[in-house]
Amino acid sequence: MQLDIGEAPQGSRTEWLAGRLRAAIADGTLPVGSRLPASRVLAAELRVSRGLVTEAYQRLAETGQVTGRGRGGTVVVAAPPPAAAPSAAPERGGLVDALRAVPCRIDLSPGVPDLTAFPRTAWLQAERRVLAALTPADFGYGNPQGAPALRAAVAGWLARNRGIRADPDEVVIVAGVAQALGLLAHVLREDGVRRVAVEDPGSLGARQQLEYGRLETVPVPVDEAGLDVTALRASGADAVLMTPAHQFPTGVVLDGERRRDLLGWAASGGLVVEDDYDAEHRYDRAPVPALRALLPEGVCYAGSVSKLLAPALRLGWLLVPPRLRDPVIAAKRYADLGNPVLAQLVLARLMDSGELERHLRFVRRRHRRRRDAMLRALADRLPGARVHGAAAGLHLMVTFDGAGFEDTDLAAAALALGVKAHPLSWHRMRPGPPGLILGYAAGSVGEIEEGIATLGTALDALPRTGGQVFREVRGEKQPPGGSRVVRG
Repeated sequence: MQLDIGEAPQGSRTEWLAGRLRAAIADGTLPVGSRLPASRVLAAELRVSRGLVTEAYQRLAETGQVTGRGRGGTVVVAAPPPAAAPSAAPERGGLVDALRAVPCRIDLSPGVPDLTAFPRTAWLQAERRVLAALTPADFGYGNPQGAPALRAAVAGWLARNRGIRADPDEVVIVAGVAQALGLLAHVLREDGVRRVAVEDPGSLGARQQLEYGRLETVPVPVDEAGLDVTALRASGADAVLMTPAHQFPTGVVLDGERRRDLLGWAASGGLVVEDDYDAEHRYDRAPVPALRALLPEGVCYAGSVSKLLAPALRLGWLLVPPRLRDPVIAAKRYADLGNPVLAQLVLARLMDSGELERHLRFVRRRHRRRRDAMLRALADRLPGARVHGAAAGLHLMVTFDGAGFEDTDLAAAALALGVKAHPLSWHRMRPGPPGLILGYAAGSVGEIEEGIATLGTALDALPRTGGQVFREVRGEKQPPGGSRVVRG
């Protein structure tokens, strides 16, 4: 980068230099991990005192952009957050993508599995066996519905793990749940559906898939028992998208009475789109049956291996009622002619051999340790926060009732200190208490502890209103037992 000290206002050289360095970090000229020039070297180049440079570096350290590492020098450890404001749904979607691209020290974003645990050896062994058995004809265009071997393996996997009895001919292989929702949006609109109910709070990304497919989304509240089916009936929606096994982001499970009421609504003509989000990742509760297992003719069921193996595989499945199957297969054909066949066959072998179940047992143990570490850290550093959804999944939701600050401000302050987290308001359609969604699967125990400590620091520094109420949320008058945990 080119620095001309002559551009600095008189009497503000330190502030000018810190600002130029901060801007270079923000635009990637000085990426995370890069080392700043030694203070003596930069001072000589600019023809200023070494103390001026040291003070500029110190200002960056105080805001979390850099840190001193002894002989390793001063290193960039965090970039400032994007400047865009998350005021409207399309802007929020863009900001989520922008946030994903911003480098950071610690990533507590939800929806990210432990990518270091990907079973590389097992995948390579399965791939070698698959390649050895393929004929030249197998390298041509595959069936757009999916490779028969994977459809059969998915049917077996769902029977063993989710209680769903399905014939392989009912399975459509898709590029993750995102594509499943996109295909369904197209098919449902062609079938006359215009309004789809969605959980509130609920996944912003899932909602946008439906809206991109030109469907109107209608918010239906979620409480401790799951989706409010009475409100669903009153919404006038023809279909509902929901995550009944582990609701995103609250972590609650749709309870028995609500399930019966929902299935009655579906039996009378409604359509349920079941995103089986995080269903395999459970720790403190028994598995709940998939809705698809109870009413196949009224439920579209979508799942994937994005949270179990890796999102980059883009492999998932979709089961729909018989009347929608041919239109969905046609939509898949015109979308991309089908998923890549080789990856499908490798996944089928992992499922059939039992290797995928072994991997699931392994990551469950690791995720449990990391979840427990996050719960301990929250109790220590955010003792008045209310914690939701600890019994399953890969994330926790925390809320700050009556706290007197915006969760977007807290997330931005944490990001400025090098820690990513999603503000809960991004995933709401109606107002609600501020909160954060914190993923724990992708980081080590040490990173989780440091990340939560940084959130505590960011919260301490926030301008806020609410006086005594806010102090109680911070834990100065904490309830007995530390953080309030709603296990869900």
